[in-house]
Amino acid sequence: MRLGIITLCFCMLYGTLSYPPSLLPELISPKMIMAAKVNTQASSGYRALLIVLAFVVVSACYAEERSVYLVLMEGEAVAFHGSHLSHGGRKIFVWMVSEVSRAHAKHLVDSHDQLLQSNLETGSYNKLYSFKHIVNGFSVHTTPSQANKLKDAPGVKLVEKDRGAKLMTTYTPQFLGLPQGVWATEGGDKDAGEGIVIGFVDTGITPKHPSFAYDLLNPFKSNISHFSGACETGTRFPSSSCNGKIVSARYFSAGAQAIATLNTSVDFLSPFDAVGHGSHVASIAAGNTGVPVVVDGFYYGQASGMAPRARIAVYKAVYPTVGTITDVVAAIDQATMDGVDVLTLSVGPDEPPEDTITFLSVFDVFLLFARRAGVFIAQAAGNHGPDVSTVVSYSAWAVGVAACSTDRSYPGSLLLGNGQKVGGVGLSGPTFGAGLFLYKLVLAKDAVRVSGTFPRTPPYVEECQFPEAFDPILVRGRIVICVFSSGFYNGTSNIDAVINTARTLGFMGFAFVANPVYGDFIAEPIPFAVSGIMIPKVADAQIISQYYEQNIRRDKRGLVSQYCAKAAIGEGRVASFVGQAPIVSRFSSRGPDFVDINRKPADVLKPDILAPGHQIWAAWSPLSALDPILTGYHFALLSGTSMATPHIVGIAALIKQYNPSWTPSMIASAISTTATKYDNRGELILAEGSYLDSYNPSTYFDFGAGLVYPARAIDPGLVLSSEFEDYISFLCSLPGIDWSAIKAATGEWCNRTLSYPVPANLNLPSVTISALRNSLTVKRSLKNVGSRSETYSCSVLSPNGTIVNLSPTRFRVAPQGIQVIEIQFRVVQAVGEFSFGEIVLTGSLTHIVRLPLSVLPV
Repeated sequence: MRLGIITLCFCMLYGTLSYPPSLLPELISPKMIMAAKVNTQASSGYRALLIVLAFVVVSACYAEERSVYLVLMEGEAVAFHGSHLSHGGRKIFVWMVSEVSRAHAKHLVDSHDQLLQSNLETGSYNKLYSFKHIVNGFSVHTTPSQANKLKDAPGVKLVEKDRGAKLMTTYTPQFLGLPQGVWATEGGDKDAGEGIVIGFVDTGITPKHPSFAYDLLNPFKSNISHFSGACETGTRFPSSSCNGKIVSARYFSAGAQAIATLNTSVDFLSPFDAVGHGSHVASIAAGNTGVPVVVDGFYYGQASGMAPRARIAVYKAVYPTVGTITDVVAAIDQATMDGVDVLTLSVGPDEPPEDTITFLSVFDVFLLFARRAGVFIAQAAGNHGPDVSTVVSYSAWAVGVAACSTDRSYPGSLLLGNGQKVGGVGLSGPTFGAGLFLYKLVLAKDAVRVSGTFPRTPPYVEECQFPEAFDPILVRGRIVICVFSSGFYNGTSNIDAVINTARTLGFMGFAFVANPVYGDFIAEPIPFAVSGIMIPKVADAQIISQYYEQNIRRDKRGLVSQYCAKAAIGEGRVASFVGQAPIVSRFSSRGPDFVDINRKPADVLKPDILAPGHQIWAAWSPLSALDPILTGYHFALLSGTSMATPHIVGIAALIKQYNPSWTPSMIASAISTTATKYDNRGELILAEGSYLDSYNPSTYFDFGAGLVYPARAIDPGLVLSSEFEDYISFLCSLPGIDWSAIKAATGEWCNRTLSYPVPANLNLPSVTISALRNSLTVKRSLKNVGSRSETYSCSVLSPNGTIVNLSPTRFRVAPQGIQVIEIQFRVVQAVGEFSFGEIVLTGSLTHIVRLPLSVLPV
């Protein structure tokens, strides 16, 4: 019996059984333990040894829980094996039709299988994917001890544990000037984005949504022969889902299925979107134009994507239950193979890697090779603002997008019986009578059943979470004041429950107000099925409280005997367009960019660019698996850098349509150098602080180069370009970098560095220097992409603590000509923090090129 217990644990350790640690008490039954105790003949030493051995083995059983690991291998992937570049820098994948290349793909897969078979115990692993298109590698579900064996296996360059993937979650075409600008240039909204394929790695798509319908009366004019996708069918996703607007749809689930038990009611093994996030993102970038937004019978206007004629390729890689990086990178690998022009990543790792630099994580290596293959990549900067160094988009080869507001808001109001009006938030219709009739106002805790048997906790007493807590007679037909308290503070209570209580008991409406104990709270407008308003400011809540207490009568027990306070809820669904905008959103992650988990600053500006990401209307999935309050809706008003990213993606598609030969870095440069750092009042863009109604002047670490300006980006005058070899040189120039780590991650040797061997010399449309000592000179190479020669005058605003000199200060450059400028930085005072400036190149043909400067003089 002793042997049986030990053998069982070793079997579990090496994976031939897959019982989770939680089942161990059942496996080692009382009968087994009793049998072990009966043998009294064994020596005390033998028993002691057995106890120690059992302890070690059982401990190992608990520790050796399987995880997903990503493995990079030596040897070229198929995309860079026997391929060549087109004139536009896009890879022509001859392997799609080449027998030789198909044979190479099979060779890579076979080599992955052979390596696993020869190094790991049979049954101890499950290979999830073979990556072969842009990166040579695979992902495997196994134990930590088995993964350690792979690190020393021949041909293995890098082994990294999967960190999990997270979701980062109309009017914006008008706000960005598209109808009068780029759309007009490209033939109007009927042609904007024509011939471009945008890939979306996300939660899938809702194929029957009108934002993704194919218009038979307006067929697509251009072919997309450069693209070759597939329509994978499955639950709620028949083959007809790929309708010409949606040209390809795939799903990736091996990672998700390996680490979690999927819920078949929402985790559909098909490209169908049960969450809504993927549909929202896709419609912002490429949704059809002029789609009516109707929610709860109210018309909010028309929605449109940035590039409404672009085609959509779907790569579902995140599920309601779980998301893994292995599924995300498998999707990136496939999207690049299929030939997407632009790739949207509103999903990804939500934290830096623990055991490598940020630029060399497996995820960022996949982005590097997708970029090498000619794909423009936009990545959400993250939702961890306003703290510094919280960006999760690190690399120079992907455009990190920050989020801001527009000038549109949805103000609500609560009209009190004394004539005072208190402002608030809530996409809600007014109480009956639209303010002409006032209704009795009741504080939730004054309407609680006196004899109720429920616990007297905030969710029952004041947060309106449970209908059974209230006296129906006291709340029916009245406006009930619900209070933000501990349940909302710790995340166990929610507005959806308040709405349910209001509907169940027949409230005329509800006011959800701030609590002085917890301070102001952040309120985002969401549709309410009943009249309701959120009052997020303590000062406003106190106005309501004071009015209420002055207009009720209480008996000796403190119970309300007469309700005289009255109120009405105003219309909250009508938009106002008078706000100062843009303002960097509080949640939007901030720079500076960093090299490692210790947040050591990097010489790369992040985020790269700012785009609308606050309160964005777009398509939604009625299933709404993660947001019950939005169940049944076909549109949602959401905020997040997830929403900002597809704005940049759609604009990149428009630039690509207008300039088909441009490389991704040229597009990124055009977006950056033409951005504006001023708001609609002509003032420097502000950034929200940690507290409600707190604002600070922005820096480049808040908004990157500034708010995207599409009409200028399509014709920037000059662009700065970087290619794969430049990125490798940049990596090799990082201070203290182990060149073998670069070889392991990229397969490239550090045989040359930048002409000036400092990371800041990478030819980016900005300059960031994380530690400027004495002086430093960097270069920037600019190409005239206009059709005429142009003369540029150069000016500079030096960052505090530095003097910046340019050479030359004036130049003339011919069409397709290149001009190199030298930028010399000199420290005059060590200010101890980053300071900011800019270089402005003013052209004789009205082009203005702006290069942000971010410097830490030490």
